[in-house]
Amino acid sequence: MTLEQWKENGWLSSHKTSPQEIGNLLAIVERDLEDAVNEALSPDWKFGIAYNAALKLCTILLYAEGYRAARVSNHYYTINALPLILGQERKDDAIYLDTCRIKRNTVEYDYVGGVTEAEAEEIISFVKDFKMDVLGWLKKKHPELLKE
Repeated sequence: MTLEQWKENGWLSSHKTSPQEIGNLLAIVERDLEDAVNEALSPDWKFGIAYNAALKLCTILLYAEGYRAARVSNHYYTINALPLILGQERKDDAIYLDTCRIKRNTVEYDYVGGVTEAEAEEIISFVKDFKMDVLGWLKKKHPELLKE
């Protein structure tokens, strides 16, 4: 499927972004990456903060392509659009982030202690690498959205 087909299905809507909006989202990613490595936080919170950074990076991809996810299942569609934008070779990344979405929901709403320190470190490392990929993609595909 394509992003336009997702829009026709009601999973996405059109969205016009700006360098300021992309800059604000990138600032959130930076803040979250800094906060996620705070030793005083539990692994659950580190994981949740890093997940939020990953979600913002996926949001940047969607916004740059002219879309935003529908309100219902917003996180799901934002994450799963990743291979439609960056290519099918990124499908495993979308699967990983969707698994993280479910785990984050569990530790946010159901019980404490569902994330190990290793899992928190893993997603933080993933987000750092993913950020570089998203920035490289923006520079190549949508340089007008990056503030100088």
